Amino acid sequence: MTEDTVTLGGNTWCLLETQTRVIAESFRRLLDSEGIPSVLRTPFGWVMGTNVIEVETGNYQGDVTIFVPEVFLEDAKELLGEPE
Repeated sequence: MTEDTVTLGGNTWCLLETQTRVIAESFRRLLDSEGIPSVLRTPFGWVMGTNVIEVETGNYQGDVTIFVPEVFLEDAKELLGEPE
């Protein structure tokens, strides 16, 4: 594993993006709408699902990383307009 890959639940997840929390949440919703699972890594740990109340109440809003399962990486990049 590298900094760009992690093992979660026995599967390899790959770094997709680093964005502010608000942008990352938008990307997560877009990925989810296309059936692509994603998780965020904040300085405080992993976020598998986000409660809208948490975002609205001012919890951490700085940069977070977005990870997707390795099998979905190319689809996720294409969806977000990332170069190969």
